[in-house]
Amino acid sequence: MRKSHQRRADQTRHRILEAAIREFSEHGLAGARTSAIAHAARVNKALLYYYFRNKEALYAAALEEVAEKVAESALAVLDMTCSPGERMLRFALQHFDRILCQQGFQTLMQQEMIRFREGRGNALRILAKKAFEPMFRRARTIAEEGIRSGELCDVDWMQMIYAALGANVFYFLSAPMMRLIGVGDPLQPAAMAARRSAALEFLGQTIFADRRHGARLAHRVLAAMPVPKVLSVEKQTA
Repeated sequence: MRKSHQRRADQTRHRILEAAIREFSEHGLAGARTSAIAHAARVNKALLYYYFRNKEALYAAALEEVAEKVAESALAVLDMTCSPGERMLRFALQHFDRILCQQGFQTLMQQEMIRFREGRGNALRILAKKAFEPMFRRARTIAEEGIRSGELCDVDWMQMIYAALGANVFYFLSAPMMRLIGVGDPLQPAAMAARRSAALEFLGQTIFADRRHGARLAHRVLAAMPVPKVLSVEKQTA
C-alpha cells in the first residue's frame, strides 16, 4: 500500500513538473500562472503547493528536473564504448537534437541566464554545479584522451567543445536574422536536416588528426543516430 501511494505521489509530482516546464518556457517566471499549471497537471492549487511551497520553488524544481535529464542523456553518450573521437561526434549530434527536440529547456535556460545577469536568480549556479559541471568535466576527459591518443587534433580542449556545441547554438539563435536577410528559413525541416548532417561532417573534418578517419566516423554516427521524428512532425505543423 505504501509503495502504491508513493508511486501515485511521484506520478503527480511528475505531471506538475511537466506542466510547469511548458508554462514557464512560454511565459517566464513572472508571467506563468500556477492556476494554469495546476489545471494542466490535473491537480488543484492546494495540492500543487503541497509539493512546491511557492511559484519560485516550482520554477527551480522544473529547471533542475529538465537539466538533470539533459545531463543524464549527454553522459550516456559520453560514456559509450567507442573511440574518443566518435564520442565527441555523438555528443555534438545529440546536442543538436536536444536543442531541436527540447525547446522548453532551451527557453528556460535563456530566461534564467538573463535573470542571472540581472541578479534576479540563483538557479543557474545550482544547475551548473549539479548538471553541467559533470557533463563538461567528462567531455574534457574524452577530448584530452583523444588528443593524447593522436585521434584528435592537438588543440585546447575547450576550443574543441566550443566547435562541437557552439555552432549548434548559433544556428538556432540566428535563425530569425537569417530569414530577415533572405537566406531562407533555417528552421524548415529540410534545412535543419541538411544542417544537422553538414555540421557533423564539418566537425569530422576539423577536430580529427586524420580527416579521412573523421569523415568515416561522421558518416557512421549519422547512420547510427537518425533524424528525430520531431523534425518531420512538429516542425511541419508549427
